Amino acid sequence: MAKKPVQFHLNGQEKAVFVEDGQNLLDVLRRGVGDLSPKYGCAQGTCGACTVLVDGEPQLSCLTLAETVEGQNLETTGGLAGETLHPLQEAFMEHFAAQCGFCTPGMIMAARALLDRNPNPSRDDVVEAISGNICRCTGYEPIIEAIMAVANSGAARRYV
Repeated sequence: MAKKPVQFHLNGQEKAVFVEDGQNLLDVLRRGVGDLSPKYGCAQGTCGACTVLVDGEPQLSCLTLAETVEGQNLETTGGLAGETLHPLQEAFMEHFAAQCGFCTPGMIMAARALLDRNPNPSRDDVVEAISGNICRCTGYEPIIEAIMAVANSGAARRYV
């Protein structure tokens, strides 16, 4: 099978990999560059566990062809924390928004995209932003509360 080179920025670092025709971005991130933060869930775009930001927009990495991210900026939860946790990560812990934690990376990236474009979302905006992400543990309320807490604190604006 033919492989082609693809270059992109992942969490601020330049990456260059060879990808096979039709290879999905999730596989390239996890196996190709070692970023295990996007989760392999349904592999059909229904659970949201693999959500990453591509040029600031949430995308399901299991449905995104790796070759389509040439030259783009990708962000995963693996790149959110620096010396301290990102406010969304802290809020998820404080509000018990993660139980099994499998949906958490996708939820956080969907929330990050929302707060980047709308730092003062309504509760309905938050619900809409995470609507493509399935959580089987929390009942969603702690997740919504965590995202609203970050929005209401103004902390998200410091990370844009």
